[in-house]
Parts: sequence; structure tokens; C-alpha cells
Amino acid sequence: MKLEYIDKGKEFDFGRVSVDYAKFRDIYPDSMYDKLIDFGIGGSGRKILDLGSGTAVLPINLARTGACFVASDISENQLRYGEALVREKGIGNISFKHCSAEDTGFEDESFDAVTAVQCFHYFDADKAASEIHRILKPGGLFCKIFMDWLPYKDEIIREMESLVLKYNPDWGGKGFDKYRYSYPGWAEGRFEISTIHSYDAVLTFTKERWLGRVKSCRGVGASLSAAKASEFEAEYKRLLKKYEEPLKLRHQIHIEIYKKESL
Repeated sequence: MKLEYIDKGKEFDFGRVSVDYAKFRDIYPDSMYDKLIDFGIGGSGRKILDLGSGTAVLPINLARTGACFVASDISENQLRYGEALVREKGIGNISFKHCSAEDTGFEDESFDAVTAVQCFHYFDADKAASEIHRILKPGGLFCKIFMDWLPYKDEIIREMESLVLKYNPDWGGKGFDKYRYSYPGWAEGRFEISTIHSYDAVLTFTKERWLGRVKSCRGVGASLSAAKASEFEAEYKRLLKKYEEPLKLRHQIHIEIYKKESL
């Protein structure tokens, strides 16, 4: 994938890091899933499409609600690893589809809810919003989620960002500040606000899991050559030696839920 507004147009592909993604990107806290359930995402008999699902992290964690999930992504490799995880865990209410967020191929009014975790900024927002509106049932919900690490609150994160920039100066996934919500243009005429919720969370990592999470990010494994990614890993392992485990890192989680309006 190559987008002009992401990393100065540098190409990236999360399918290149599916091994690490499947192993290390199930990082969202239980509190987030509990809030999603409270906000109406999940529930027995409900049909939910997860866009940009990668290795199906969200469907795997919300399958316990009894909802039927479809995990979709443009990367076939990501979906293959997601399917393997679902088989390994014996989860029967998740299926998979290779498609884009802008053109899912589903029929009108197919889903009670659509979710997009840590991925909506990669979509053509207007086209994706139109497609989401089309495939949602009347009154259906669109849930957009993002989780930022907070460098201004954490030395470990600031140091990590500096190292990523050493290897990938064009990387734009840095310097997250306090979230400020504004009603997005893509929602105009399509969705009304149901829930806007943002909160801080401290996530606990072993050094191995944190390194794996960083390696699987867009600025490292998804865009660097294998040789450069290996150099980064070796240098970051040396830097992490000075810190004690577990690493407790500050993040902020943003949940936006929109209700479908009739056009």
C-alpha cells in the first residue's frame, strides 16, 4: 500500500509482518472490550463486519459475546494467520473475507455493526463511509477505534520513536498528543454520534512482547527491508536492556460510535 499522506508516500505492507502481528498485536486491554460491549458492540445473534481486521484481533476477543463476525482485510497473508489463530482457539463464529473497506461486496443492510480498529486512516474515508452506510442495517452502528502510545508521558516510548526515525526518517506514526475530537466530514449526512469515549490506560509488556509490537508497526517491519529491520531489532534489544520488566507504558484509547442515518 502506498498513500501520499502516509509516511511521505512510502510503501508499506502489514502482510510482511503477519508472523509478528499474529503473535504480538493482541495488545488491547480488557477494559476496551468491556466498554465496547457496554456501548452495544457485540451480542448474541448480531452480525458484525470488522474492517482492516488483520489477524482478527477484535473478532477473537469479542466472539465470546455470541455475535457472528466477518474479519476482512486487503492482505490475504494477514487473513491466513487470523484463520490459523481462530482454528487454534476453536472459535466457530468468525469467518473471513478478502476485500477492501471501500468495496466489500456484501449486500445492502447486511450487518448490525461495522468496526474498524487502528485502520480507518488507511481508508478512503468518504468511500469507506458510504460503503459502511450501505451495508449497515437501519439504526446499525459503526465503531471506529484507535489506540495511541503517549510519548510525552513515557521515556521508553520517546526513545523507541527516535530509533524508528533513525532507520525510517519518513515514518509519521510518532509524537501522538492528547486526543481532540471533532465531528468528521465523512459522517455528514450518513451518521449521527452515538458514543464518543476517550481514556488513558497503562499497558503492561514483557520486553519480548513490546519489541514484537514495535517490529510489527508500519515504520519498521511493514516498510523496512529485512536487513534494516534486523538491524533495528538488534539495536533496540540493546537499548531495552537498561529497563526492568515488566514495561508499563501509557496509552490513550479512543472509541467513536456512529449510528446510521437514513438518507
